[in-house]
Amino acid sequence: MKYAVRLEAEQQARLKGLLNAGVAPARQLTHARILLKADRHGPALRDQAIAAQLEICTHTVFRVRKRFVEAGLDAALHYLHHQNLKLHVLNERTQAHLIALACTRAKGQPRLSLRLLADKMVELGYLPHLSHETVRKTLKKINSNRI
Repeated sequence: MKYAVRLEAEQQARLKGLLNAGVAPARQLTHARILLKADRHGPALRDQAIAAQLEICTHTVFRVRKRFVEAGLDAALHYLHHQNLKLHVLNERTQAHLIALACTRAKGQPRLSLRLLADKMVELGYLPHLSHETVRKTLKKINSNRI
């Protein structure tokens, strides 16, 4: 198995203590159960068996195993999806260019869409990539009447 979970005695004790206390978020408790059931020094169950016992998706089991092997126990227990996202906050210069671009008239349209604005900012070389959602949030933040 590519992501084999091998818990040390202190890690096992920590996970069992977490489960016995029962005062943690449900996701964290589920991840603790996954790790205990996947442990090579314990039951060493396969992903499908763990998923069936805990009534969860096998992909969840795989992701928890992977995070444990790659980043450790804390990362496997306290993982948040938004940690992987790179939020783009536009600086004053790029904001000014975005506002100027948003105020221009598009050919055949009264104004550019958020996606077209994002694409145009990248095309003009102001940023390597830009999401239409970042454009929306930026224009909303400055109280643009485009939103």
